[in-house]
Amino acid sequence: MKAISILGSTGSIGCNTLKVIEHLGDTNVVALAAGRNMSKFAEQIAKFRPELASCESDRSAEELLKELHGLNTKAPRIEVGEQGLVAVAEHEAAGTVVSATVGAVGFIPTLRAIEAGKRIALANKETLVMAGQLMTEAAERSGAEILPVDSEHNAIHQCLRGERSSEVKRLILTASGGPFRTKSRDEIENASREEALNHPNWKMGEKITIDSATLMNKGLEVIEARWLFGFDADQISVIVHPQSVVHSMVEMIDGSVIAQLGATDMKHAIQYALTFPERMAGCMKPLDLREMSTLTFEEPDLERFPCLDLAYRALKRGGTTPAALNAANEVTVQAFLDGKIRLSDIASINRRVMEEHNSMPASDLQTILAADRQSRSAAVEYLSAPTASMALI
Repeated sequence: MKAISILGSTGSIGCNTLKVIEHLGDTNVVALAAGRNMSKFAEQIAKFRPELASCESDRSAEELLKELHGLNTKAPRIEVGEQGLVAVAEHEAAGTVVSATVGAVGFIPTLRAIEAGKRIALANKETLVMAGQLMTEAAERSGAEILPVDSEHNAIHQCLRGERSSEVKRLILTASGGPFRTKSRDEIENASREEALNHPNWKMGEKITIDSATLMNKGLEVIEARWLFGFDADQISVIVHPQSVVHSMVEMIDGSVIAQLGATDMKHAIQYALTFPERMAGCMKPLDLREMSTLTFEEPDLERFPCLDLAYRALKRGGTTPAALNAANEVTVQAFLDGKIRLSDIASINRRVMEEHNSMPASDLQTILAADRQSRSAAVEYLSAPTASMALI
C-alpha cells in the first residue's frame, strides 16, 4: 500500500487529493497539514486517520483538539508551524508528498521532502518560482521525483512522454484569460473583489483566483516550467484559450503540435502525479468531444495584463528576482483581497519591488529567504503610498 503526506489538505487541491485517494483505494494517508480550517481538518483526520497532523499555531492545535473531541476521534500526534510542516513533509513512511500549500509557506517543507528523496506531487508553484535551481539540484542529489499537479504543467509532462528535448521547439501554456479577458483596462482597474474572484472555468482558492485574474498565475507557471522541463524563457509561450479544454501543448521542431485535452477537473492531474508512470481509471467525468462546439485561441494582452510580462522579465533576469516578484505579489494580492488597493495596483507595486530589487544568485537557502523577506517589506512600504501615485504600467 502506498503512503502519502499532504501539505495543505483543506485547500482545493488537498481536498481533491483525498477524493482521488479514496478512489484509488490502495493508498494510506500518514500525515496531513492544514492552516486555519480546523473543522474541515478534524473531519479529514477522523476519516483518514493519519499518524501525524500539523496546523498553523498552538491556537489552531487547541481548536483542532476540540473539534476532534466533538467527533469522538482520537487525536494523532500534532505539531505546529514550520516545524510541523517539515515533519509532515519528511514523514519516513511517506513515499509521496503532495505539496499543495499556497504561497511561500510551502517552500522549506517541500525542499526538505525533496532532500529526503520523496516523490513530490507539486501544486505549490511558488516553490520553483522562488528557488528552481536549488530545488532541481537537490532533486538530482537525492533522487527525488517532481511531478507537476498544475493542469498546465501536468499536460506538458504528458505531452513530453517519450519525446526527446532536442526535438521540442517550444512549450505552449494555455490560459483561460480569467474573468477580465474581454474587459477594458479601466474596467480591470476598478474591478471589485467579487468580480475578480468570479473565475469562469475553475473553482480555486482566493489567492490563485486573483493571480488568474491578473495573469500572474500564468507568469508564475512560465517560471515554473523553465525548471520543471529545462527550457529557456524564449521557448515557453502563453496563449489564451477561454474554453480551458486544451490544458497545454508542445510544438515540435517538425511543426507538429501535441496537445493534452481534458475536463476542467483537477482530480485528473492529481491522479496522474500519484500513479505515474501507470494510468488508472479515473473518478472524474471524462471529456465529451461532442459537447465541444468551438475551441478558440488568442494572444495575451500584456498592456491589460502586465503581470505576465513582469514574470518573463524576472525569469530572464534570473537570480533572486523571481523570488522578489513572488513575494511582492503575495503581499499585493492579499492587500487587494483586504480592500486596500485596486486590482491594477498589484502589477504597479510588483513592478516597483522587482525593479528596485538587488538580484543575487539564487544558489543557497538563506539568500533566497532574505530576498523574500526584503521584497515583502518593500511591498508593504509601497502599500502606504497613495493609490493615485501608482502609475499604471
